[in-house]
Amino acid sequence: MDSTYLQITTMTDSRSEAERLGRVMVERRLAACAQIVGPVTSTYWWKGSMETAEEWMTVMKTTDEQSAQLIAAMKAEHSYETPDIVAVSIVAGLAEYLNWIAEETRTGARAT
Repeated sequence: MDSTYLQITTMTDSRSEAERLGRVMVERRLAACAQIVGPVTSTYWWKGSMETAEEWMTVMKTTDEQSAQLIAAMKAEHSYETPDIVAVSIVAGLAEYLNWIAEETRTGARAT
C-alpha cells in the first residue's frame, strides 16, 4: 500500500443532511465513497446537559493526503456547531479496494 487510508465519520440530525454531506464530499473527490447509516440513538453531554437524539452517520473512505481537506470541507458544510468528525486508520483491507480509494480521491481524478 502506497497511501495511508482512513475512514472518516460524522453524525447529523437528518438523513437528508447525511446524504448531502456524503454527496458533496464524493463530488469534490475528497472521499471515494460515502455510506449512510441510521437512524442511531446518540446519548452525550452538550453544554452541561445530557442529551439523547436520533442521528444519522455518514461514513467516508479517503486517503491521508485528502483527509485535512475533507475534514475542513465537512466542518464548513455541517449544520452542527461542533460536529462529530473523526478519522480512523484503515490498517488492512483488500488491496484492489484500497487502490480504488486512492484513484478516486486523486487530485484531477475524472468521473467514471
